[in-house]
Amino acid sequence: MTNIPIAFDRTWLPALQDLMQNDGPWHKWELFQLALEAEEALAVKEFDRLQALKYLPHVKPYPHQISTAEKVLNEMRGRAILADEVGLGKTIEAGLIMKEYMVRGLAKKILILVPASLVIQWTKELNQKFGIPAVAQKKEYMWRQYDVVVGSIDTAKRDPHRRHVLDIEYDMLVIDEAHKLKNKRTRNYQFAKEIKKKYCLLLTATPIQNEMDELYNLINLLRPGHLGPSHEFATNYVEGKRQAKNNEQLKTEIGKVMIRNRRSDGGIEFTERQVKSIPIELSNEEWALYQGVTDFVRQTYRADIGGINALALITLQREVCSSREAAFMTLYNMHQRTAEGSKEQAAILELVEMIKRIETHSKAAKTVELLKQIDDKVIIFTEYRATQNYLQKYLGEHGITSVPFRGGFKRSKKDWMTELFQNRAQVLVATEAGGEGINLQFCNQVINYDLPWNPMRIEQRIGRVHRLGQKRDVHIYNLSTTGTIEEHILHLLYEKIDLFEMVIGELDEIVDRLGLLSSLEQNIIDIIMESGSEKEMALKLDNIGQAINSIRQSALADKAKKLS
Repeated sequence: MTNIPIAFDRTWLPALQDLMQNDGPWHKWELFQLALEAEEALAVKEFDRLQALKYLPHVKPYPHQISTAEKVLNEMRGRAILADEVGLGKTIEAGLIMKEYMVRGLAKKILILVPASLVIQWTKELNQKFGIPAVAQKKEYMWRQYDVVVGSIDTAKRDPHRRHVLDIEYDMLVIDEAHKLKNKRTRNYQFAKEIKKKYCLLLTATPIQNEMDELYNLINLLRPGHLGPSHEFATNYVEGKRQAKNNEQLKTEIGKVMIRNRRSDGGIEFTERQVKSIPIELSNEEWALYQGVTDFVRQTYRADIGGINALALITLQREVCSSREAAFMTLYNMHQRTAEGSKEQAAILELVEMIKRIETHSKAAKTVELLKQIDDKVIIFTEYRATQNYLQKYLGEHGITSVPFRGGFKRSKKDWMTELFQNRAQVLVATEAGGEGINLQFCNQVINYDLPWNPMRIEQRIGRVHRLGQKRDVHIYNLSTTGTIEEHILHLLYEKIDLFEMVIGELDEIVDRLGLLSSLEQNIIDIIMESGSEKEMALKLDNIGQAINSIRQSALADKAKKLS
């Protein structure tokens, strides 16, 4: 047997002998008892139980959040993707895990990288709920001076900030909205990969959005080599860009690094969703514009005009249903790209003249009518910046206070708009990018002024208000202009597949089985462009709805069978 050297620390012995010879001075017995009690309080007696819970008087985690923290601690060794569905409290889970590692003395230097709009929100939650002394990074020196820093990933990756972050050895790295790191060729991905960290948490409600490679890249960032080299992963698990094979084996491997709690798992109580469709009749002038744009879209698509693609044409058709201002901007851009004096340019100018003849805006008028009936705070989501600007002006003319919210705002302005909405304005007019990741559960009314065609984006909109902690039922109003593509889409997503009653978990099941929803927008574009009539288009869209609904019913039946 190999001899193991043993050393004894006797440096304390002379001091003790001196005290015994001189009979003191001895410390007070009360101080000794207090020191002993302090050590007993700090001792970790059970490694597999969370110690942080007794230090959190301002937060009561849900059972699934406690379970997640325990799993990250005991099974995943502090490296995990937290992929709960929207509204289930991934931030709380991350805060709980951070606190646990700090209490155990395993983490001191922590970096939290989030979108700029969420820096203040994260900082407040960590301080107020978890007692974690986090600071929002504002100046260059703060990366080094403070132990727990919340910063924007876009700021952190740029010099001179970059060199400070990459020089520091972090005990823990937390990245929110981690799906933005899906492409390993981006600067964000390469930067996150270079950060020195012992533990790492990646937060995202949509770990895979379009292709299997996205999930592989996230897992490789978290735990390099877990799924093998990329070519090996493709051979073993990828059938197509969006299709997996060897599903059970893949789920087992993913389960070692990712936790995904779903609303449908049970034990998580949410308020109800009250969904209402609001049909809108267009004026004669608006209808003439819609018909003119529809004819222009189909003729231009079939003529295959250079410089104008199918997506731009469909966008134009959708914008007419949103606002004349949004349509005008797209027509202007098309005019710039078409040949001078061509018949396409003449057709565009004719559509512009139609826009000039429109004096009323039926959808905006209906929105004002609806807002006066609601008499509560309301979030209005629109797809288009031009519509956002017009709506604000229109609401102001009718005595309704509103604030804008969009992705281009700086962090301070987003915080200011949120505060104004909560304390003063009745309406928040938000674009898709602006609403990402923010928590607005003090509001329970949502108007979908324009409907996105991607079901995941609809759920993310609603998730801003319909989340854990919401005490009231959430009311969702979907506006659609009668007889237009907007009405057909609402009929497909709402009436055919009950989209607004579904949540992302159910959508995941359908994606796995059908491989359609991730490319739903392209399917719809193809149908619109290739249909010879409104009737043919409606029939094809109806067929998509039936296929999706059939898959959904089958998935629900399988789930019920497993539970029985």
